[in-house]
Amino acid sequence: MAETMREVMNPNLARERDEAFPHAPQDWSRGQAEARAVEEGLELVADHWEAVAALQEYFERNREVHIRELHDALDERFHARGGMKHLYRMFPGGPVAQGCRISGLEAPAGTSDSSLGSVQ
Repeated sequence: MAETMREVMNPNLARERDEAFPHAPQDWSRGQAEARAVEEGLELVADHWEAVAALQEYFERNREVHIRELHDALDERFHARGGMKHLYRMFPGGPVAQGCRISGLEAPAGTSDSSLGSVQ
C-alpha cells in the first residue's frame, strides 16, 4: 500500500517517525519503500527491512559515506546469512545502489562499480 490516507490528503505534514526505522530520512516512509520496490520488481520481506534499517543507520552515523566501508559494514552485518551473496539475492540491482533507493538514501559515488554493490 502506498501512503496513508492522512499523507495523501496532507502531503506537507511532517511525517511521524516509524519506530522501526529511527534513522530514516525525514521524508521517507514504508509506503514509499514498498512502492519503489514494486517498481523494481521486489517484494520486501523481513530481511529487506533489516537491510533498509541498516543502510539508514549507517548513513546517519557516517556523514561521509565511503562505498568500500559501507560494503564491508553490510557484509559484516549479514555475515551469518551469507554476507554480500545474501544481499545480492535480496537486491539483484545491487545491495548498495538498489538498497539506497528503497531506503530513501542517495547512493554514494562509485556505486556503478558492480564489485562494490551495484549492477546498475
